Amino acid sequence: MTPQQETRPQAAAKPVRWAADTVATMREGARVRLDYSAQSLWRADRMIEEIRREGPPYAAVESVLRGFGAYAGEVIVRQTGAEWWTTGGDHWVRTPDGRLWDPIDEARRAYGGHGSLRLLCRDATAPH
Repeated sequence: MTPQQETRPQAAAKPVRWAADTVATMREGARVRLDYSAQSLWRADRMIEEIRREGPPYAAVESVLRGFGAYAGEVIVRQTGAEWWTTGGDHWVRTPDGRLWDPIDEARRAYGGHGSLRLLCRDATAPH
């Protein structure tokens, strides 16, 4: 591990907060319940799709997408015992089998119409 890499709890601090903020915002603002289950990622994907259909500029939704990605990452962490890792400001999830996942980038890809948080979680939690 290099000095720039950190594991839980330091690497988890920001994405865990972003995920919790997303859960609270969706509950209070959109009346959407996110419960850290794999099934809840259907709702997250639908919310990203609705935002995409509205067509706001990426800069206007960047932090929302980061929050959805962090939420998906926390779902993977809780389902698999994975850990958050960070280097150079990027955050990703390392599952116990050693694979690395980038749920925040997957949320950005979903906004572009080319990704799915639900499918990322399915792949990350499937036996390798």
